[in-house]
Amino acid sequence: MSSELASDSVSESGFQWPVVRDLALSAPLRWVDRGFHDMLAAPVASLFYGCVLAAMGYLLTHFYGGAVGLALTTGFLLIGPFLAVGLYDISRQIENTRSATLAPTLTAWRDNLPAIGFYALILMLSLAVWMRVSVVLIALFIPTGVESLSDLLAVLLRSPDAWVFAFVYTTVGAVLAAFSFASSAVALPLLRDHPTADAISAMIVSFQVIRRNPKPMLLWAAVIVGATTAGFITWFFGLVVTVPLIGHATWHAYRESLDFTSKAAT
Repeated sequence: MSSELASDSVSESGFQWPVVRDLALSAPLRWVDRGFHDMLAAPVASLFYGCVLAAMGYLLTHFYGGAVGLALTTGFLLIGPFLAVGLYDISRQIENTRSATLAPTLTAWRDNLPAIGFYALILMLSLAVWMRVSVVLIALFIPTGVESLSDLLAVLLRSPDAWVFAFVYTTVGAVLAAFSFASSAVALPLLRDHPTADAISAMIVSFQVIRRNPKPMLLWAAVIVGATTAGFITWFFGLVVTVPLIGHATWHAYRESLDFTSKAAT
């Protein structure tokens, strides 16, 4: 298996850049399988996060209707990586000790607070941009407004012209989601696992993984979107399972994509 070095240097903070591995197209399916086994190994802790995030998604869209609620719903994918930090820590515990407890995961971000906090700020700014763009697009294309995803679907079925809005809305959202995915595919698990790593370095490594393995990572993105969509169309109940499953699988994506043991090539 060939590999590529993200960088052959050590950052000022002491972070050793990893080697990016080549991934098989089937790798995302293996990550999901391992993520499922992590759920079985720590069901209480995993489902706790699933319940909390599902409730958060429901409450946000319930109390913020209209264009803002729609933006929050569709923007869930933008901030999802940060919300799953505790799930990464559960998988990390299982990998190290074969078991996991919930309490330490609640403050797992403290081990690398500056970098994780800065990265969370980047994701929140992305969400803020998307919310503004979403509100503007809805105001331009659907003056009557929409109260929910079901209302939007009804508008699309009644008016063929509304499909222009759907195309523009999806295209703009896809661009932001693609940036979020490319910069976070392995970034937050890396930041959790390596306290000396900084947010920018983690984002660069994540982009390197995408660049070297475009096909398997595209499949992985499709799996994430599909699982999240399944959670939405079940009135958020599906997120109780799909969120921890994807969170655990993301940890295994990180572990399989990067090699921190190989010596840097010169």
